[in-house]
Amino acid sequence: MSKILLLEDDANLNETVTDFLEEKGYEVVSVYDGYEAQEKLYESKYDLLLFDVNTPGINGFDLLREAREGNVFAPAIFITSLDSVDDLEKGFKSGCDDYIRKPFSLKELYIRVETLIKRGFYHEAKELILISKNIAYSIKNNELIIDGETVSLGHKESMLLKLFMKNENEVIAHERIYEHLWDYNEEPSDTALRTYIKNLRKIIGKERIVSIKKQGYKFTAEK
Repeated sequence: MSKILLLEDDANLNETVTDFLEEKGYEVVSVYDGYEAQEKLYESKYDLLLFDVNTPGINGFDLLREAREGNVFAPAIFITSLDSVDDLEKGFKSGCDDYIRKPFSLKELYIRVETLIKRGFYHEAKELILISKNIAYSIKNNELIIDGETVSLGHKESMLLKLFMKNENEVIAHERIYEHLWDYNEEPSDTALRTYIKNLRKIIGKERIVSIKKQGYKFTAEK
């Protein structure tokens, strides 16, 4: 279940968004001021940050900028009534991935949330993530670099590897992988998943992706 941190000081809107996203199957941690959000950010790992901007304590822009400097990787959406180009620019410079203006429909919010979480995108302080001594992953280009040589990945393999790296040392259930890799109009395939796993193992090493019987898979990078 994907986990969302919601910062919204309007009690009615906070409750409405929380109830809606929970009905859609998300786990939502909702807070009403920037200081509380700051505490929650470092207590748990989130799949998405949903921040209002003009909030008590720390505003959303400053909170996200600080979070990025503190290596918080989760994608972020600002929900705000601010609508100037300067505000938009400030929002993206602080590290957000999307920007939705109030008032908005819950359906639009859901589409934006689903898109970012489905994409499996997250921020990383470094452009390259080391998987082993000779293998690194380029976030910018969605490529593996092995012994200095670039190896391109297929779309599904790339999405799967990002999911693994984001949840290193955790057992990821088959159902969660299906939801992540296949769109709502696609039919998940266990055979295809095994092929993607096999392809990744050939490149990064069989020992990096362990099959946990009747549960799922666990990814471990070399330390």
